[in-house]
Amino acid sequence: MSAWMGCAVGAALALAAWPVAAQVDLTPYLKQDVYREIKISPTGEYYAATVPLEDRTILVVIRRSDKQPTARISGVKGSDIADFHWINNERVLVSSAERLTTLEEPVATGELHAINADGTAGRTLMAHYDREVNKQTIKFGDFFAGFLIDDLPDDDRNVLISVHAFSSDPKTSIERMDAYTGRRITIATAPVRRASFTTDNVGEVRFARGQGNDNASKLYYRDARGSDWRLINDETQSHRVEMPLGFSADNTIAYLQVEQPSGPDAIVAMDIATGQRTQILRDDKVDPYRILYDSGGMVPVGASFMKDRLVSRFFDETSHRAKLQRMMEKAIPDHAIRFLSSTRDGLHMLMASNDRNPGDFLLFDEKTRQANVVFSRAGWLEPSRMAQVRAVEFKARDGLTLHGYLTLPAGSDGKNLPAVVLPHGGPFGVFDTWGFDRDTQILAAAGYAVMQVNFRGSGNYGREFLHAGAREFGGTMQDDVTDATRWLVSQGIADGRRICIYGASYGGYAALMGAAREPDLYRCAVGYVGVYDLVEKHQDNSKEARWMRTWSNEWMGEREGLAGKSPTRMADRIKAPVFLAAGGQDDIAPIVHSQRMEKALKAAGTPVETLYFPTEGHGFYTQEHQREFHSRLLDFLGRHLGGAKAK
Repeated sequence: MSAWMGCAVGAALALAAWPVAAQVDLTPYLKQDVYREIKISPTGEYYAATVPLEDRTILVVIRRSDKQPTARISGVKGSDIADFHWINNERVLVSSAERLTTLEEPVATGELHAINADGTAGRTLMAHYDREVNKQTIKFGDFFAGFLIDDLPDDDRNVLISVHAFSSDPKTSIERMDAYTGRRITIATAPVRRASFTTDNVGEVRFARGQGNDNASKLYYRDARGSDWRLINDETQSHRVEMPLGFSADNTIAYLQVEQPSGPDAIVAMDIATGQRTQILRDDKVDPYRILYDSGGMVPVGASFMKDRLVSRFFDETSHRAKLQRMMEKAIPDHAIRFLSSTRDGLHMLMASNDRNPGDFLLFDEKTRQANVVFSRAGWLEPSRMAQVRAVEFKARDGLTLHGYLTLPAGSDGKNLPAVVLPHGGPFGVFDTWGFDRDTQILAAAGYAVMQVNFRGSGNYGREFLHAGAREFGGTMQDDVTDATRWLVSQGIADGRRICIYGASYGGYAALMGAAREPDLYRCAVGYVGVYDLVEKHQDNSKEARWMRTWSNEWMGEREGLAGKSPTRMADRIKAPVFLAAGGQDDIAPIVHSQRMEKALKAAGTPVETLYFPTEGHGFYTQEHQREFHSRLLDFLGRHLGGAKAK
C-alpha cells in the first residue's frame, strides 16, 4: 500500500503542472444525428431516411423538390430500422429492429412494413403478435420472422424473404411476398438451420449459409430452382468460413469471401460451370470491410478495407463504377466516400465522412459531374475543432503484430499526455475503426490521448488472429491491452503516471481486469455496463440455447476455469479508484455484475463510485442519463488524471 501511495503523490505533483483545458460542452457531442442513412427513390422524386430519436429510430420519406416529409413509419419505444429498400418508384419496404443496447447494432426483429411515398397504403406485412395498425386490429396467428433477401428489381410488386419459425429447432424457408398485401408463397426450404441466402441477378436463390448447434459454418449451393442443394464448404472439414457475396452480371461467376489459414480473408471468383476458383482481391493486412456493388446494387465490383483510413479497391480499376469512386475521392479528399443508392438516370446518393465528420449526404449528378450536400448527420459540429485519429502498429510481447487507433487532443504536440486506454466491447469479431467516434472525441476534448487497440480476438485481421483470442479472457487478450498501454509510454505519448483504463461491455471487463493484473500501471479504471463474473455469464449463456453453451465453451473457456479470470474474485488486487456504471434492465451485462463488483471492491478497501439507472439497459438511452454519465466520467478522470470536466 505504501508504494501505491507514493505513486499517488508523484501523480499529484504532475497534475499541478498540467495546464487544465477549458470545460467540455457535452451538448454537441450528445445531440442525436439528424439522419442515419438516406436512399433516393428510383426516379429521384423522393428520399427515404432513417431518423434517430431519443427512444426509437423512425423512417421518413422526404419529397426531393421541397424537402418536405410525405410519409413515415414509426415503431414502439426501443424500436429501430434494420434496413429499408425502394421496391419500386413509389413504395418503401422497411425491416424493423430492436435496439437492445446503445453500444451495438440494432437486431432485426423479422417484422416487415411498407408504405407508399405519399403516405398511403401503409401496411404491416409481417409481425410477431396482434397489433393495431391504422386503428384496425391486425391478427397474426403464426410466430415467424421475415428478412429481405432480394427486392427483385424487375418485379415492382414482389420481394423475396427468408422466413424463420421461432422454435427450439428453427427451420427457414424462402418465400415470395407481395409488398402490398403481405401474401406469401413458399419457393424453397433451407438445407441448414439459421440460414442466410444469396440470390443471383434474376432473383433465383443459389446459396444458403447457416450453422447448427455446433456453430460450424456450412455453405450450400444449387444450380437453379428445384435443383438439389450441394454442400460446398463445411467449416469442420475445411477449417475456414466461406461467405457468398453475389454474382457477375451474367451469373456465370460467383464471388465468395474466403478465410485463409493465415492472414486476412480473400475474395475469390468461382466459375459456376467448372467450380474453378481464382483469387481476385486480397489486402496484405485486413479483411474486406464492406463489399462495393455496381450502381444497380446487385453485382459485386470491389471492396473497401479498414486500414489507416477506409480505402477502396475494385476487381477492375478501369470499370465505370471504379472511375466514379476515384472521381469523388479526388473531389472530396481525406474522406471515405460511400455510394448509398442510385436512380435510373445517373443520380447517386453518397455519404462523405472521416474521423472529424460523422457524415454529409451528397447528391452526385453523373451527367453534370456536380455533387452537392443535401443533408448532414450533425451539421453543428465543426470538423476543424475535432481531434484527428491515426492508425498505429506495434508488436505484442509474443511478437504478434497489433493494430489500433490513437486520438490526440486537437492542437496537442502529442507528448507526455494524460491518457485513456479504451478497449472495445464484443470482444470476438468486433474491432475499432478509423472514423468519427463521439466517446473518443469527448475524451480528446478533455485533453486526453485515447488509445484503442484491436487485441487478438478482434475482427478485421483474418481467421488466425480472430481465433488467437479464443479462451483468452484475462490472458493474452488482456496482455495485448497492457502492451498497448506500455507502448504509449515508451513512445513518449503518455505520461506513465497518468493513465486510466475505461471500457464498455467486454471493454468494462478488460478495464477491471487491467486494474487487477496491473495495479501499478493504471491510475484509475472505469467499467461501463461490464461483465465481471465469467462463471455467472457462462451459466447464463448456457441456459439460453445449446449453441450458446457451445460458443461459451469454445470462446470463453470451460466454466470451471473462469473463476480466476473474473474481476469480482480479484478485487483485492485492484488498488486504483474505480467508477462503475450500469443499467437495471441490462440483459447482456446484468446490473448484478456491477453491484457485486462494487461490493467486492468495498470489502477490499478500494475506492469505488457508481452510477446506476434502474430503467436503462446495455448502454444509456436518454439524453439526460447520457449527460449524467459523461459528466461523472469526466469528473472522475479529471480528479485522477487532470483533464477537463464537463461544462
